[in-house]
Formats: sequence, structure tokens, C-alpha cells
Amino acid sequence: MYKLFSFIISFSFLSAAGAGVPYTGESNSLLMAFKEFVNIVSEPIISFTVLTLVFPLLFPPTDFFDKIHRKLGLHYLWTNAGGYFMLIITTIFFYLGYTDPYFSIILNKPDNFPIVLMVYTMLFVIWYSMKKAYINDKRLEAGKKPREYNDPEDKVLVWPDLVYIEFIALLVFTAFLTIWSIVLSAPLEEPANAAATPNPSKAPWYFLGLQEMLVYFDPWIAGIVFPIFIILGTSAIPYMDINKNGDGYYSFKERRVGIFIFMYGWIALWLYLIVIGTFFRGPNWNFYGPFEWWDPHKLEALNNVNLSEYVWVFLLGQETPANILLRESVGFILVFAYLFVLPLVLSQTLLKNMLKAYGPVRYTFLCLFGLTMLSLPIKMFLRWSINLKYIVYIPEWFFNI
Repeated sequence: MYKLFSFIISFSFLSAAGAGVPYTGESNSLLMAFKEFVNIVSEPIISFTVLTLVFPLLFPPTDFFDKIHRKLGLHYLWTNAGGYFMLIITTIFFYLGYTDPYFSIILNKPDNFPIVLMVYTMLFVIWYSMKKAYINDKRLEAGKKPREYNDPEDKVLVWPDLVYIEFIALLVFTAFLTIWSIVLSAPLEEPANAAATPNPSKAPWYFLGLQEMLVYFDPWIAGIVFPIFIILGTSAIPYMDINKNGDGYYSFKERRVGIFIFMYGWIALWLYLIVIGTFFRGPNWNFYGPFEWWDPHKLEALNNVNLSEYVWVFLLGQETPANILLRESVGFILVFAYLFVLPLVLSQTLLKNMLKAYGPVRYTFLCLFGLTMLSLPIKMFLRWSINLKYIVYIPEWFFNI
């Protein structure tokens, strides 16, 4: 706790320096170094890699990761002290942002205000759920009932118990929206001008995740296939779930694999993309750090290359074949192996027990949804690391993967 207190106090001094409050020149230089560090680690290939590596430590899906999770003391995040710690760190970060001459321009936009609210509400919902789950896990290990358990004969009336609470929530939220609409101007821009396109031109915040997906996939995948699979996948969870534990009460240990997968899809593959599209995508759709000036003249030398060019031109040293199917044969083989061969191999090796438990139908759909979900981070890493644009590139047929 002493280290935590010292850490918070140090950041408070840095915040005061960044806000223009005289402290010391050394503190100001430390603050600038901290902002530069944040700008560097905000690069998607760094931030997303760190997020992916840390994720199984925050939401351990196996006993192996759970041991590391507890050894590092990460389970304390899901306590009251951990909640206050995350709240303070998040508030300090946004305080630095609102007092920064560059980051404040982005944060003060009315249409970006929901993103700030989303960060706080996301942290609270995750912390509250995990806190309740860890408490119940301890009670279940001790042979006690979960906190949510009540006598089946003990009935709770819809009126007035439920309706009364819902009515109060409705009034509070209506008052909040009214104050919001009065204090913040509507995020309306000037009339559309065909001769002047906004740079950057962004979708509404709730569509920024899809817009970010369009960087890595064609519209028919990012705008049609992925949204359909998200809806169908979440709708199919009750029908594919055979684990009866954890129903009706908070629990992590009894559903840790499912919670890990859902959390990764929700946080890393959706909320992260919204934050990236809001705070880190600037003019010409380039990446910028949160404390970096959005220079419209910033140029990044990017040469996106298709897989067929890597194979035929760079590897084999010859021109790409004129025959479309031959040219894209390697891409077709990889896609086929990923979607159809890999599930068969896993069913006989790592996921052999899963196939027996879930059955062939459930196993097939789980693999389909799971591999489709994983294709997004795989394509993101390939784009960031080797500038791979398309695995299958057939513009003649308007078909690209």
C-alpha cells in the first residue's frame, strides 16, 4: 500500500506540473518523458501485443495462468482497494489529457465524451462483476452458498419492488441526459461540402470499431460477415453452453474459459478498436499518440503487399501468374487449412476432450465462431508487422480476404 500511495502522489505532482502549476523543472521533464513514453507504447502493434499478453494474467483461463495471476497479486485488482486504484489511475490519465494542449482538443469534442464515459463504466462493470465473482468463488470453496442464493420460496414481487427501482433509474438517467444536452453542444458539423472532405472523416463513435476493421478487411467481411457473426455468436451462446455451473450468480472459477474468451472479444476486439479509432487515428488515418499533435502533413511510408506478391515475386523471384486461381492458390490453401483442416487437427489433439463433451455440432460452430474471431487479431498483426494487405486478392471478382 505504501508503494501504491507513493505512486499516486508522484503522478499527482506530475499532473500539477502538466497543468501549468509551478513545481520543479525536473518534474516537468519527467512529465514530458512520461507523455512521450505513452505516445510510443500507444502504437497499436505495441499496445495490442501487451494487451493480448497481459489478458490471460488478468482473466486466467487455466490453473497455470491463475498461479501467475495470484503470484503477481493481480487478484487484488478485484477488491475495493484495486477498484480505487484503477479509478485513480484512470482519472489521473484523463486529467493529464484534459490539461495537455493536444490531447485536450480530442477529449473536448462533444462526440468523444461518450468514449470517456465508456472507459469509466467499462472499468466499473468489469471490476464489480469480478469482485462479486471472486467473493462467491471463495464461498463455494468453503462449502457455502453464493451471495445471490435465496430460498426458492422467497418471492420478489415485480410491483412495487422491481418497477419502483426501474422508475427511479429512468428518472435519474433522464435528468442526466437533459443536463448532458444542455452542457455539451450537439456534435453537429457544418453543412456537407463535396469539395472539402473532413480529414480524418470518422464514423460515429459506436461505428468506429467497424470502421477500424475496414482497414484490415474488405467491406463484405468487416461490414457484413463480422457483424452477422457477432450477433449470431452471442445469440448462440445459451445453446452451445453445456456448463451448468455459475448460472444465476457471479462466478469466475466455474466459467473462466468462457469469461476469458468473451472478455477478449469484447475488450480487445471491440472496445480497443473504438478507443483506437477515437483517440489514435488522425489525419490521413495515420496513427498518433494521445499527447501527439495531429500533423496533417505526417507521412508514413507504407507499402502494403498481398500474399501472392510475397510468394511469387519476393520468394520465387518471378512475376505473378496470369491465371487467377494459380496466382491466389497459396492464399486459398491457407484459408481452407485455417477454417477446415485446423478444427479437425485440434479435435484429435488439444481439443479432443472438448469434442467429446460438446459433440460434433456444437464443436463445429464453436470452431467456426472462434476462428472467425481470431482472424481479426491475426490480420491486424500481419498488417502491422509485414504490411500484409490481402491473403486472397481477386479484384477481378471483387473478392478479397
